[in-house]
Amino acid sequence: MSRILALTLTAVAVALAGCEATRPKLGSESAKTTATGSAGGAAAQNVNAQLGRCDRPVGTIALVEDQSLDWYRWYVENYRLGSTAPVLRLLIQQSNCFIVVERGRAMRNMEQERSLQRSGELRQNSNFGQGQMVAADYSLTPEVLVSARGTSGLGAALGGFGGRLGAMGAVAGAVRTNEAAVMLTLVDNRSGVQVAAAEGSSSNTDFNLGGLLVGSSGFGGAGGYTNTPQGKVVSAAFTDAYNNIIKAVKNYSPQSMGDRGMGTGGRLTVEGSSQQQGAPIAASQAAGPSSTGHANMSMTAAQQKLNQLGYDAGTPDGMLGRKTVEALRAFQRDRRIPITGQLDQATMNELAK
Repeated sequence: MSRILALTLTAVAVALAGCEATRPKLGSESAKTTATGSAGGAAAQNVNAQLGRCDRPVGTIALVEDQSLDWYRWYVENYRLGSTAPVLRLLIQQSNCFIVVERGRAMRNMEQERSLQRSGELRQNSNFGQGQMVAADYSLTPEVLVSARGTSGLGAALGGFGGRLGAMGAVAGAVRTNEAAVMLTLVDNRSGVQVAAAEGSSSNTDFNLGGLLVGSSGFGGAGGYTNTPQGKVVSAAFTDAYNNIIKAVKNYSPQSMGDRGMGTGGRLTVEGSSQQQGAPIAASQAAGPSSTGHANMSMTAAQQKLNQLGYDAGTPDGMLGRKTVEALRAFQRDRRIPITGQLDQATMNELAK
């Protein structure tokens, strides 16, 4: 009995010792996430050594965090965490891969200053006039896919045993795993084309031994590690995802439609689609004049005729690709007919001559 009492008093002493540091501590390591340090322009200090970096930015970028989506509401309600933007902004500027431009809540403050300028309230030469804002070349959209905390470890497997194994089960029952998986999507703002996407993940294991009392195994209460906030795991997952974005940017190679031209019609055509979408004109429209006196011509026949006339329409494949569009435009320009880049009636009539 005296041994148990001594061990219990020791545990209390250890717990009280943990209360010694009550004053705020600047730069506490226990409070840091993977997004640490600072950034000013192209310079950065105390950066996480695992964060990727670029020699120079590839463009400007705006963060687009849709707070109306289900994942964001669940994320805030369950973990009492705020916007993911501050963490991502720091990571982006420290990496020097993009220059961050404001398109979030601070835009209201910017507009307020412009309103004060227009009202005449600001000092002269404050210069909040038009034409100074920088365009955002890209948009980066974050999303939390999976976020789980407090999943049990070995406690269920060992808890049923007695004696020392029972104590081990109690310890294992205090082991908790926090996990997160996130996604970042990078979009070119001028074309609307997605240029990169990356997944990131992170997990950690917490040991919370503070609740254990002395048992037959000889384990005593030992303040231990407390539960790590889920926000740190999410931050680590976003760091992982952003590193993957950096790798994608450094190895970037644009997707190409070849001679077809992006956005002029896909290769997966369907029955009934128009030639503007890239489908060949119906086979029934054979070359030659129709009963109405208007020429009918298939796209393949038009390409062959354009090639014969010296206009490079590419391989006659019946598809309205980029080279065919350019050839049609050149032909229409030379024949002084409307320049549409399409195989319209006026162009078919002219090609049939």
